[in-house]
Amino acid sequence: MSNFEVRPATLRDAKVIAEIYASSSQAAFKALFPGEQLPAVSADKGVAYWRDAIEYAEPQVHVAVDGDQIVGFVGFDRSRDKGTPNTMGEIWAIYAASSHWGKGVGLALWDAAREGLIEEGCTNVTLWIPLGNERALRFHDLAGFKREMTSIKTVPVGSVKIEEIRLKRALN
Repeated sequence: MSNFEVRPATLRDAKVIAEIYASSSQAAFKALFPGEQLPAVSADKGVAYWRDAIEYAEPQVHVAVDGDQIVGFVGFDRSRDKGTPNTMGEIWAIYAASSHWGKGVGLALWDAAREGLIEEGCTNVTLWIPLGNERALRFHDLAGFKREMTSIKTVPVGSVKIEEIRLKRALN
């Protein structure tokens, strides 16, 4: 396992973050729905989204760096789910470049997000994952998250409907 530096993202990181998001999303989508096309998001829109997120810290964004190359990122903040207390955090996004899957990037990013959420006063954290994304589910199971079976919802992604499940764990 390699050790990765994790640091807050800067505006100049937005392009690489958008590229990692797009390529990792495509890989996960193809595994879930072979033959289906993931709706394309323009590169400019992806970069603009992540620039805004970084500039306004909604969510807070950190990147994992291997040498001088960004190999993953995490976005985290308070939960966006209605009715959750202020002490509930959420991992909005956590992605590693496919070239670095299974090398510890996700763990380094999770550790950074957990520390950031604790600093924000959060005591618990949730995230949403497509039910068929076995790699992500396995990772979060190993990180101590528990599946909330009553939370399953259907989300349209282009012409496909994806079932997502919320996972939750304490931050202590």
